[in-house]
Amino acid sequence: MHIDAIVPDGIVPDGPAALPAPATDDASAFAGMIDAAGARLDTADRAEAAFVNGSGGLQEMVVARAQADIALQIAAAAAQHAVQSINTLLGMQV
Repeated sequence: MHIDAIVPDGIVPDGPAALPAPATDDASAFAGMIDAAGARLDTADRAEAAFVNGSGGLQEMVVARAQADIALQIAAAAAQHAVQSINTLLGMQV
């Protein structure tokens, strides 16, 4: 029977290029996500208006609306998780 030693993962090398980017605070990241979802909705509205006016295609309109719906679902899920976390914190006995 032969047993090999477990080798741990390596250490991040020194230097500024090896450091991860500084994390933004959660509030600005959430606000950015909401703004991005709003921008997708605006793009979908413009695509629908262009289709109605005859200057846009059906495929572009459908894709823009699908992207907006997905962005909205992601934002809603993030908001739901945030509310659930807050409710958990508020329900804790101190």
